[in-house]
Order: sequence, then C-alpha cells, then structure tokens
Amino acid sequence: MYEHISIHMKQVRGITLNSLEKIPEELADHIPETYRNNIRWNFGHIIVVQEKLIFGVMNEKLEIPTTFIEYFKPGTSPNEWKGTPPSFNEIVKELTLQIDRIDNYAPYHLEETLPTPFINSSKMRFDTFSETLLFSFYHEALHMETIKRIYRLVK
Repeated sequence: MYEHISIHMKQVRGITLNSLEKIPEELADHIPETYRNNIRWNFGHIIVVQEKLIFGVMNEKLEIPTTFIEYFKPGTSPNEWKGTPPSFNEIVKELTLQIDRIDNYAPYHLEETLPTPFINSSKMRFDTFSETLLFSFYHEALHMETIKRIYRLVK
C-alpha cells in the first residue's frame, strides 16, 4: 500500500521541485496586489506544513531548520520578515531531504491513531497518521497553484 502513496508523494514533490527550478529567484519576493505572500513564502510554507502534518502530529521532532518555521509557518508574511529568508538552494535541499525522511518514517505509521486529533484552519479533523499524510499532498497542490498564479503576475 505505501508503495503507491510514496510514488504519488514523489510525483507531487517532483512537480514542486521542477517549478522551483523554472522560476528565477529574483522574482520570488514580489507580492502582487491582493496577495499576502510571495513565491518564496509559498515554497517554504509547503515544507513547514508537511513537516507538521507528518512529524509534528505524531509528536516527533521537527527536522527542518528553525528559520524555516520562523519565516514560513501559517500566519506569517514576508512583510514581517527580519533578516534574509532561506535561499532557493536551501529550500530545494529541505524539500528533497524531507521526502527521504517521510519515506523512512511513514510506512511504519500508516495505521496509527494520532496522539491527539489534529484540526486544521478549515476545521477539518484528522484522527490518523494516514489522514494527515494524504492531506499534505492536497495542501502542497494548493500552494503550487498559488505559486503559479503569483508567477504569472510577476513575470
């Protein structure tokens, strides 16, 4: 069962990485009118939320740099950033490492109940690891669509 999930996860992440490689980094920090965030924030946010949906909900240690959480967690905005955010190279590195960590962790936890039910910002309730794992792909796709829309506006 997990083999199919892993293939899908790698396809989704492949689309994300491919898109990141095609977007010039100099366009990554423009925030179009009516948007709260930029391309860089959306790529980083994918990492932070995936980490929380896979490892955080299981009370595991988050393995991404704390700077990613500071810059890209839900509710943040580049308008509030202090200092220099992670580069595209750092984002690519974390996107890649994260998939390997998930592949080493997820197959052993698919049937587990979460220590505490997780309720997201849309009030969706998740009770099992499999639910949050599968939802993480949907979340990544939502932000990829946002990235595409922003890119069309800033290029």
